[in-house]
Amino acid sequence: MRTDWMPGRREDQLAMARQWMEILPGKEAEWHIPAGMVARLGELIAEAAARQEKARSPEGSRVDAARAREGFRDLTAHMRDIHRRVFFMPPLSIADFISLGLRPHDLVRTNHFEVPETVEFVIHLHDIRQLIVEFWIEGAAHKAKPRGYQGAVIIWVIRDAPPSGPGDFTGHKMASRTPVTLSFDETERGKTVYVALAWQNDRGYLGEWSGFKSAVIP
Repeated sequence: MRTDWMPGRREDQLAMARQWMEILPGKEAEWHIPAGMVARLGELIAEAAARQEKARSPEGSRVDAARAREGFRDLTAHMRDIHRRVFFMPPLSIADFISLGLRPHDLVRTNHFEVPETVEFVIHLHDIRQLIVEFWIEGAAHKAKPRGYQGAVIIWVIRDAPPSGPGDFTGHKMASRTPVTLSFDETERGKTVYVALAWQNDRGYLGEWSGFKSAVIP
């Protein structure tokens, strides 16, 4: 039984992406969608569709077919990024998910999709341009990740004022074990970075985001 929310056929992937493009531009502020994310989706849709058309034309070559595969890899990777960073945060409703073409079982809270644990963490100053993030299950006496989980997703953003929500964060990475090092550029030294974490299970579903913490980049 297929459990991935992403359609398998390219035509269906394009159809879903275009469906999102009818909805997301009007939801950027309400859903805290990071700046440029929707515009990039539009660019990737156009590029994937054009490459697909070229590859399927009588003049299409093996090179064109490879470029089409690459275009759809980029498109679906961006869609998964949107799904992970935007669609599993308030204030989306069940009706919102359905309008995006996501299957109802994606919304059902079952053991496969639940991520009940939350993350506790501390930030340590390390070498110049580096911070160490040490994390564990909130309330646990050990620092092992939950059994069967991929790890914790770390998001961060450099800004003068505290972020209003997870959608304001621009950097993210998966950490399979603690601690993890965040490295920054020389131009970012002395600036304030805000960090938050959430556990991600083996199905790719995120738990609740932790509270935001901040540190000055050394």
